[in-house]
Amino acid sequence: MAGEKRIEVGAPPARAAAAGDEVHRFAFVVHPLTIDFIYRHPSYRWTRFLLPRALTERLAALMPPRHMGRVTGGRSPATGQQIEGLLYALGATPKQLLTRPARRTYDALVAASRMARARGARIMGLGAFTKVVGDAGVTVAREAPIPVTSGNSLTIAATLETAKIAVRRMGAPDLARGRAMVVGATGAIGSVCARLIAQAIGDLVLVSIEPERLIALKERIEREVPGCRVEVALEARGLAGECDLIITATSAFGQRVLDLSECKPGAVICDVALPSDISAEEAAVRPDLLVVESGEVRIPGPVRIGYDIGLPPGVAYACLAEAALLAMEGRFECYTLGRDIDLERVKQIFRLFRKHDYEIAELRAHGRELSEADFAHRRELARSLLADSELLARTRAEAAAKLARIPPRSKGVPATTAPENGLARLLRRDATVA
Repeated sequence: MAGEKRIEVGAPPARAAAAGDEVHRFAFVVHPLTIDFIYRHPSYRWTRFLLPRALTERLAALMPPRHMGRVTGGRSPATGQQIEGLLYALGATPKQLLTRPARRTYDALVAASRMARARGARIMGLGAFTKVVGDAGVTVAREAPIPVTSGNSLTIAATLETAKIAVRRMGAPDLARGRAMVVGATGAIGSVCARLIAQAIGDLVLVSIEPERLIALKERIEREVPGCRVEVALEARGLAGECDLIITATSAFGQRVLDLSECKPGAVICDVALPSDISAEEAAVRPDLLVVESGEVRIPGPVRIGYDIGLPPGVAYACLAEAALLAMEGRFECYTLGRDIDLERVKQIFRLFRKHDYEIAELRAHGRELSEADFAHRRELARSLLADSELLARTRAEAAAKLARIPPRSKGVPATTAPENGLARLLRRDATVA
């Protein structure tokens, strides 16, 4: 690997250095999504009993990156190319990553990339909030000895494919005559999701706390998709009840990004955020709705992920899968960086997804795989509500009353503990975390 040329964003892809390479190695960086992830690790389980939660969170954030395990068994059915992943972890939770100086996170990620290169990795993927901090991977890619990718291109593609599958499972053949909403529409993932959804649906609501960027996105979509109806709003309230599909892609903390009591019966809600925007407790107030995790992928081969990333065996987040897919294809380049994601790259990564027989994982809701009985139950509830306006009104009122008793939260953070003032504005900035 000594002397391997660095590849900048937009440069021609680098192929495998030698056709006889048996295994292409990639690296991926994770971090605890909540303090509970720290407690689950065998080496740090004792902190639950001896240290206050806040102190555990602060101390964990000081830890240097460390190698945690491997991803083994990946193999392309199309080409036979084998891959292996090296997993590295930072100790910082999302709150810590966003509240400390970005330079500290850059340094930790560059250190991880050097460790990964020493073990033979030729590309590194950024997981969860490591790609939200600062300039979304651009500085890290410039300083790292191997190419870096955020995984957001495949996250977008996987989200839209998950949405299509979910809509069909709820009984609709497509949404050509429906309406969609994107919450966090001006973020890296939300904006490209909105542009691609507009091509398929043509009736769209964009929600963001950034009015100038909202208007710019609306105008861009109207230029790209003439005749598309685009409505913009600073909040989802009053509009969610008209939408068949809602995608939430925010980095909001300590607030309710969507009032489920208002939603249209049988609506599909794809929660892209990690940790999630919508809690299981909130979703329970409207059992006719389908709230699904999105961006979860099966890598081909007898894949084993040798570290608990919070998913079933063999299932990976799309951001991890992007690094794996690029390694499988032999494209060692900075594929996705920054907040302005190239729409054509999203389409291209999805073509590679299909070429190498990657698959969307079984649909899940709040950590539980959904069965056909779950879909059938939601479809029946939705049909009953759509057929009886009085029942729908009562259901919405009861759901609103239940939600009022649940503290507003997102990313598992209740409003009472969310950061305040300028910091709160930073944490509420629309950005992707998938």
